[in-house]
Amino acid sequence: MAEILLEPETRIDEATATPWNVVVHNDPINLMTYVTRVFQKVFGYSRERAEKHMLEVHNEGRSVVWSGARETAEVYVQHLHGHLLLATLEKTQ
Repeated sequence: MAEILLEPETRIDEATATPWNVVVHNDPINLMTYVTRVFQKVFGYSRERAEKHMLEVHNEGRSVVWSGARETAEVYVQHLHGHLLLATLEKTQ
């Protein structure tokens, strides 16, 4: 009779399983039209959606522009930094 081997249950690390937010913060440097174009380029957002986030950044000082897996969020933050936008990563509550 063949022996049945059971593998131990693996748990997904909570730090990576929890959705993470990409947050863009207001800065006095970048033009609103530039920020809108960056959101369209980086996230593939429509002009309307990109403008909504840009106005949120401008009026409220920040906008959560994307939420999801940590690794992807980190890549988005790096892309935004490459476009000279002030972006951070935060764990969702």
